[in-house]
Amino acid sequence: MRKRTIFFGVIVVAAAGIWVNNTSLLSSRPAGSPEVLAHRGLAQDYLRAGMTGETCTASRMLPPRHAYLENTIASMEAAFALGADALELDVHPTTDGKFAVFHDWTLDCRTEGKGETRNHSMAELKTLDVGYGYTADGGKSFPFRGKGIGMMPSLDEVLSHFPAHRFNINVKSNDPGEGEKLAARLATLSPAERFYLSVYGGDKPVAAVKAALPDMHTLSRASLTQCILRYAALGWSGYVPDACRKGTLLIPVNIAKWMWGWPNRFLDRMQGVDSRVYLLGPYSGGDFSQGLDDPELIKQLPNGYSGGISTDALDLIMPDIKERFAPPAESTP
Repeated sequence: MRKRTIFFGVIVVAAAGIWVNNTSLLSSRPAGSPEVLAHRGLAQDYLRAGMTGETCTASRMLPPRHAYLENTIASMEAAFALGADALELDVHPTTDGKFAVFHDWTLDCRTEGKGETRNHSMAELKTLDVGYGYTADGGKSFPFRGKGIGMMPSLDEVLSHFPAHRFNINVKSNDPGEGEKLAARLATLSPAERFYLSVYGGDKPVAAVKAALPDMHTLSRASLTQCILRYAALGWSGYVPDACRKGTLLIPVNIAKWMWGWPNRFLDRMQGVDSRVYLLGPYSGGDFSQGLDDPELIKQLPNGYSGGISTDALDLIMPDIKERFAPPAESTP
């Protein structure tokens, strides 16, 4: 009987220690508001049911809510003006040594061009209409045709146009050589300029970027998986695995609540190893996890949540974020 009592006493003490080490009730983290990452800037929404990696999303556009096209300078300006703190953009190497900011592997969906994006020069890509293929009625009308000519920017243009702004740069391939080329471009920036940038995408190019530029914030499927699994196993102790360090973490909101110390202790630990955390929408299996696009999900965020969120619907959720996380009005004497 005494041994059993001692055993249960040890269990209770251990459980209490784990609770104290992970409860946000004892965190000194000040209340704040979310850092908002706008996916592809201010983009057109599209029907997602039945979508695959090969789906032409421009042909599934929903009726437009605004006049902007993703991954363009104008859409980025609009996103920052609405209150985004960081933007995600997609890049492809070009035949003349540049990086084109464009989502699709091929040109056939959004533009009048043909073939793989990377098989063209930046000069050629500048002649295309990035609004050419958008339709919300099965091809009966094309509301953006003729309005996107010359609007595909290079990465150089974006970084020059938006100094000291945060960007998550998405490498669309799994080619390590592409990572080496991107690292060479980013190496021309100062460490202070690179601080605002993060690189994510295929395991091999991201690993190449990290090897060349250890100070870069990076994210790949491999690093995220290792981070989450190892933290799930050991994070109760406050230990942060190397895979979580100096990275960018995109975590579905329904997974985040299982992270040890969620929300404030977890955010403190990630901040302590210089990693940035962004919540996605709920993960329900498969290859896709949407951004945090539902205003109802904004209402369910923890009070004073000061981590990040990633969204594909900045124009829909920003009013709710501002209302939900507005600082309390000062009382007048």
